Amino acid sequence: MTSPPAPVPSPADAVPVIELRDLHKAYGPLEVIRGISLRAPRGHVVTLIGSSGSGKSTLLRCCNLLEYSQSGEVLFEGEPVRWKAAGAGRLPADRNQLRRIRTNLSMVFQQFNLWAHLTILQNVTEAPVTVLGQDRAQVEDRARKLLAKVGIADKADAWPAQLSGGQQQRAAIARALCMEPRALLFDEPTSALDPELQQEVVRVIKDLAGEHRTMILVTHDMRLAADVSDHVVFLHQGRIEEEGPPDQMFRAPRTDRLRQFLSATMMA
Repeated sequence: MTSPPAPVPSPADAVPVIELRDLHKAYGPLEVIRGISLRAPRGHVVTLIGSSGSGKSTLLRCCNLLEYSQSGEVLFEGEPVRWKAAGAGRLPADRNQLRRIRTNLSMVFQQFNLWAHLTILQNVTEAPVTVLGQDRAQVEDRARKLLAKVGIADKADAWPAQLSGGQQQRAAIARALCMEPRALLFDEPTSALDPELQQEVVRVIKDLAGEHRTMILVTHDMRLAADVSDHVVFLHQGRIEEEGPPDQMFRAPRTDRLRQFLSATMMA
């Protein structure tokens, strides 16, 4: 199946969906993010790689404002997040802005986080109906199409406990898509799955990348990163050690630290 052609850029496309400028984040004395700047252009896949503890997941949560940085700027489609106070006490100053940004950035977690007391269809439709106030019939129609898209149309009326891990993660992706977000954020979406089930989810992510959706992906799967990324960022001890297009990063890394990381992960 051939991927659709890349969309023709417009002036609005020049503004990244998500941009971080000199971001810092600490937990007490432990500085986890140390001055990171990052851009996620519209229609591009940016992948964060690095060892456990390098700051990947924290950085992703700062993008979605699930974690609050202590300094630096977070911009959504060119609009800077407004803050009050500073340092460890820094908080978003505008709750309406916070809500709007969060509802336009859908996150898929390592653990599927499906509501056990709702069917798969109800899981997918709940947020658009209750948070966005959209018409239930229209949302259900969209949700069924998305469940078909991720290959589990026949599981709409099933309970989460009746699905495999790979099916649950695909349901979580359909739930994220049903919000019609500006960008998708993936936090290790395959790491809780057995290798066979991982491939179910990998295929869906590759399909989404082929549709030129804006995504930031945190993963330990270097093959996935190489296949879907427009830009790869290697984090080490809370800083960007190296970044660039996947061919450069995986075939001709410039730093010893990235070479060591790739050697260890490719052999695992």
